[in-house]
Amino acid sequence: MCGISGWIGRRVKNPQDRAARMSNALRHRGPDAEGTEILDLNTGEDQLALVHRRLAIIDLNTDSNQPMQIEDGRLRIIFNGEIYNYIELRQELIGLGHRFRTRSDTEVLLRAYDQWRLSMFDRLSGMFAFAIWDAQSQELILGRDPFGKKPLYLMQSEKLLSFASEINALLSSQPDARQLDLGAVHDYLKWRYVPGPRTLFKQIRKLNPGSYAVWSQGTVTEMRYYTPPDQTDLTEDIDEKTAKRRFLELLDRSVEIRMRSDAPFGAFLSGGLDSSAIVALMTKHSDKPIRTFSVGFSEPTYSELPFARRVADHFKTDHCELVLQADDLIDHLPKLSRHLGAPVSQSSDIPIYLMSERASQDVKMVLTGEGADEILGGYPKHRAETLAGLYRSLVPALLHDNLLAPLIRAMPGASAKFDTFARSAGERDFAARMISWFGALTAREHDRLIGASANCRKERNDFPFSSSAQASHLRRVLFFDQTSWLPDNLLERGDRMMMAGSIEGRMPFLDRDLVAFASSLPDRYRLGRRHSKQILRDSMADMLPEGILRRRKIGFKVPVAEWFRGSMRNYVHDHLCSPHSVIRAYLSAKELDRIVSEHVKGAADHEKLIWALLNLEIFHREFALGAPQ
Repeated sequence: MCGISGWIGRRVKNPQDRAARMSNALRHRGPDAEGTEILDLNTGEDQLALVHRRLAIIDLNTDSNQPMQIEDGRLRIIFNGEIYNYIELRQELIGLGHRFRTRSDTEVLLRAYDQWRLSMFDRLSGMFAFAIWDAQSQELILGRDPFGKKPLYLMQSEKLLSFASEINALLSSQPDARQLDLGAVHDYLKWRYVPGPRTLFKQIRKLNPGSYAVWSQGTVTEMRYYTPPDQTDLTEDIDEKTAKRRFLELLDRSVEIRMRSDAPFGAFLSGGLDSSAIVALMTKHSDKPIRTFSVGFSEPTYSELPFARRVADHFKTDHCELVLQADDLIDHLPKLSRHLGAPVSQSSDIPIYLMSERASQDVKMVLTGEGADEILGGYPKHRAETLAGLYRSLVPALLHDNLLAPLIRAMPGASAKFDTFARSAGERDFAARMISWFGALTAREHDRLIGASANCRKERNDFPFSSSAQASHLRRVLFFDQTSWLPDNLLERGDRMMMAGSIEGRMPFLDRDLVAFASSLPDRYRLGRRHSKQILRDSMADMLPEGILRRRKIGFKVPVAEWFRGSMRNYVHDHLCSPHSVIRAYLSAKELDRIVSEHVKGAADHEKLIWALLNLEIFHREFALGAPQ
C-alpha cells in the first residue's frame, strides 16, 4: 500500500518543487520511503514525473523502493496496492526466462507487463493503481483494479495529464483547480456520494474501476477490461452441497493469499458475519494468535463490541477495543474531509479512521469483511427490491405518491427503514430507485432544498444501471452496488480512512474468482428464505458460534441522530443555520432551518440528510470554496 502521483506532457516550471508538494500530500500513505524521477522525453518538449510514497509490506528491503525500472530502463513503474498471486506469477515468469533482483510484487507487476503487455490484467489477483512508462512505445499506462479498491484521480489540460492517489496531491500541484462542480453537488445530495467518474472538483475525475488509460503523444485513451459478472444472468445449475464446498474453498484461498506479508498484520472485527468469517479462516493459516481490532460506543444500543469480543474469545485472538464519544467526530471531521477530497459522507468513517490509527501501532495491514454485502446480497434493500417489484405491480403510481407513501412516512414511530421503503418502493424509474435506497433526498426534496439551479453539468455515467432488464431484481441491484456504491462510496472511503491511519486494508470477499462463482449461483443461495448471504452462513456453519452465524444484519451505525439533538446540537447549528454557513448562500436557508429544527425537536429523523449537509459545509470550509455563482 502506497501513494503515487506524477504527470506527463508539457514541461512545468520548477518540477522538483511540484513533485515535492505532491509527495508531501501523500506522506500518510507511505511513511517508510519516498522516491521521485523526472525524465525529459524523446520529443524534447514533454516531461514525465513519477512520484512514490512507500508503505513497505512485501519485501521490506530498499531495493524494492520505487520508482522501479527494468535493467535497461525500457520500463518504469510506480505502484499502489498488492498483487496477491505474485508468487505464482513470479514462478511463471521465471519459467519464461525473466530474472528477478527483488522479492517484491512490484517487480512481478513490471515484468508481467513486459511479458504480456495489457493482457496481463486478466492474470492479476489484487488491488492496484499504477503507472508504467514504456520508453520503447513512448506510452504511459495507468491501471486500476477491477472493483476500484485503489484510487486513481486524473486532471487533464490540453497538453498535460496529472494523476495521483488522492485529490489533495493534484490540488497541491495546481491550486487553481479548486473549482467546485455544482452538478456534482447535486449528485452528492441525492446519492450521499459523488458517482464516478466525477468528483466535486470540475477539473478532476476518477479513472474508472476495472479500466486502464494510455497516454500516447498527448492523447489519452481509456478502456474497460473488467465488468462484474452480475451484469448478465449466467446462472449455473449446482447442488447445494457442491455450492457450499466450492464457495468455502474459494473464500479460504482468498483469505490465505491475502495473508502474504513481510510485515505484521491483523483483522478488523465488527462481530458481524462477514468479519467473523474472515477471522475464522485466518486462524486456520496462522500458528500465532491473529491480532483483531474493534470499535464501539458508550451507547450500548449501538455498540457491537460484545459480539466482537465473543468472536475474539472463541478464536483466541489478540484483541483490542476502542470506545468512542461524540467529541471524536467533531475533532476529526475537518481532517478527514481533507484526506477524502470530499465530504465525509458516512459517520462510520471516523471510527474506521480511529481504529486504523490505533491498529497501525501494532500492524501494517488488516483483512476486512468489506464487499460481502455487494456480492452476496447482504443489505435489506436486496430483499426489499424484490418486494418492491410486487408492490409496484399492485399499486398505481398516483396512489403511491399521493396517499400511501406520505401515510407510511407519517406513521408514529416509523423507522428509517420504513421511511426508505416508502420513498423507494413506488419509484418506477430503475436508476432513480437505485439511488433512493441509500440516498438522502428524493427528487422532490432535492428541488425544495437546492432549487432548479442552472449552470451545472448534467452528464451521468449510466454504466451502474446497464444490467440486463431480464436479470433478476437481486442481480440488477447487485450490479449497481458493484459498479457504483462499492467503488465510489464504500471502498473509496475505506481506502482514505485506513490510509489516513497509515494502514493497508485487504478484502477477501472481492476476489475475482469468488465474485464470479457467487454470480453463477441461483439467487436462493445468496438471498435465502430467512437470512441474507445464505451461502456464506451455510459454509461457515461448522466454524462460527451459532449466535454470530444467525445474527440479523445491524450495520456499523454511529449514534449521530441522538448526538445531533444533544452534544452536537450547537455544532450543527453553527455550520448549517448561522451566518457563517457557506451552503446557505446557494441552498434554501428556509429548508435548512426546517430540517434541523424538525430533527432537534424529534418531529422527524433527518440524520442522513443533516450528516450530508454538515459535511458539505465542512468540505467548503476546509478547501476554502466559496458558494458557486
